[in-house]
Amino acid sequence: MKVKRSLILLISLCFAASFVLTACENGSSPANENASNGKGAKTEKKAEPFDLTLRHTQVGKDKEKRFAILNDVVKKVEAEVDGLTFRLDGVDSDVNRKEKLRGEMAAGNPPDIFDLFGSPDSAMYAKQGKLLDLTPIIEELGIKDKFSSLDAFTYEGRVYGLPIGGSGEGFYYNKAYFQKKGWKPPATFAELERMLAEIKRDGKTPIAAASKAGWIPLMITNHLWSRYAGPDITQKFATGEAKWTDPNVVKAFAKHKEWKDKGYFTEGELGLEYPEYTAQFTSGQAILMYDGTWKSSVFKQGESGAAMFGKVGFFNMPPVEGGVGDQTALMLNFNNGYGFSAAVAKDPRKIAAVKSFIKNMFNEDMQIRGLVEDGVLPAMKLDAAVLASSINDNLMKEIVEVIEKADTKFPAFDALVQADVTSEISNVQIQKLISGQTTPEKMAEALQKVQDDANQAAESAR
Repeated sequence: MKVKRSLILLISLCFAASFVLTACENGSSPANENASNGKGAKTEKKAEPFDLTLRHTQVGKDKEKRFAILNDVVKKVEAEVDGLTFRLDGVDSDVNRKEKLRGEMAAGNPPDIFDLFGSPDSAMYAKQGKLLDLTPIIEELGIKDKFSSLDAFTYEGRVYGLPIGGSGEGFYYNKAYFQKKGWKPPATFAELERMLAEIKRDGKTPIAAASKAGWIPLMITNHLWSRYAGPDITQKFATGEAKWTDPNVVKAFAKHKEWKDKGYFTEGELGLEYPEYTAQFTSGQAILMYDGTWKSSVFKQGESGAAMFGKVGFFNMPPVEGGVGDQTALMLNFNNGYGFSAAVAKDPRKIAAVKSFIKNMFNEDMQIRGLVEDGVLPAMKLDAAVLASSINDNLMKEIVEVIEKADTKFPAFDALVQADVTSEISNVQIQKLISGQTTPEKMAEALQKVQDDANQAAESAR
């Protein structure tokens, strides 16, 4: 235990003097009262200080609640593990995944703990021997079977990461505007499109848009091709069972372009960042916003979108007539979590710290806190009654009801295709489609070329 020097009592009379020294700063035990033959006091050695680097992506206004939760966990772990000091490194999620962590893994110097994207990243790093095998740790802590799904972090039957929470995606809508129009959430895709046209005629923006980062517009595009071509088609791209040039996938790209051409998205979207996306909706200019369930937290009282408190609803993408597969399907991910460097296994102190981190981060209390404070869906199995009693706002209740009505859940495309394909669609093709520099057909062909190369590389590596 770290104790500041509070008292030093020194009695010195002559050469035969004895002394008592208590409460030393280095954590030593009280002096040996029998030390009269010239030997000094016996002391306990203080725990050697050590650091643990923790890379997180809880940066920006929208993630303040999540960062506060992480900080509380850090403090608990530091209090439990003598000598430990965390070194926190906050990095944008996209930068961490696609640049920093990838480079650090290649160089063999990743942080001790880091934000890790599950599929396909965890399998790739696990295969390279870069990730700590968590299987024995979660078995020891008794939580192996308490997660809703560990598939995204499992490689050859072993677990190499843990999901911090889940996230669904769908349409947030302005309830006051809908009530004024006498509308309810659309039951069909045709009904949705009639609404978009009427919103446009009213001088409002039908759907918020900020597409400087490609992942933002791709949320809605991904759901469109999963409606037109089926919720299971994306996982078939990486196996060669399906192609991006599938006519139904092309139809989805064409629908996104059609909505863009009709002015259903915010003008100048390619120059706008994610925070501006939210502002378009909270200001009332945009009536719909397609976003993740995590966004619900900003509409709470005291948050940046508090003006919309009680005025926001949520609905799933309505069914497309003639669409393939389950048209109730909803995008739901358990793909964001934490991984741990394989190098920590060399240091028993770091292993102890990792166990403490997992124990304090992955438990029912923290899962409920993430849901209530930050709108993060639990990644762990919680008692239904406890979960129901924990949800204290109507928007989150509505979101949970929408999720429960979906018979099929499917992960986002970037959890299913290779990194090169993700980069091509996120950094090149979606922007070209929005700006009119490509056609839906050419976009599909370009993606399939990259997909073929990625599939061939994956086959050669086997």
